[in-house]
Amino acid sequence: MTGSGPVVGGGLPSGGGPIIGAGVIVPTTDGRVLIGRRTTAGEPPTWSLPGGKVDGTGESFEEAAARELAEETGIVLPAAAMRVLAVLLDHELGRPRLTAAVLAPPSDAPAFVTEPHSCAGWERFPVDALPAPMFHPSGLVLARWLPDYPGPAGAHVYPLV
Repeated sequence: MTGSGPVVGGGLPSGGGPIIGAGVIVPTTDGRVLIGRRTTAGEPPTWSLPGGKVDGTGESFEEAAARELAEETGIVLPAAAMRVLAVLLDHELGRPRLTAAVLAPPSDAPAFVTEPHSCAGWERFPVDALPAPMFHPSGLVLARWLPDYPGPAGAHVYPLV
């Protein structure tokens, strides 16, 4: 999310409307996943997938995922290679937040901190040793991808068939 760091599904935009975003799962060729140290001002530090809000320009979830990944990490992957696994609806912020769980193709490209005001670094973790605490929407997204991941409760899940 330009200017706001790795915020899957978005942080609190001005106004009280719904938040629409994408969380990007970037697996590696050896089975790890890219996770960032989220350090957004005014919020407790958490771990997060790359991602952020969908632009109001007609952007798709896949396009938002590719754009946010490039903006936040410098990793460029085509939107056409992104796959939406599910759409998740939560109200953790007191208003609707719709997050697409988007799976990117495997990538071992280096990830750079491009938004140091909101991300302290990117690391790749084995899927059976993910860090905590996890940013709420990232936990929801990871639970759609990893059947044994204990993601947060309280979301409506709309898997794609």
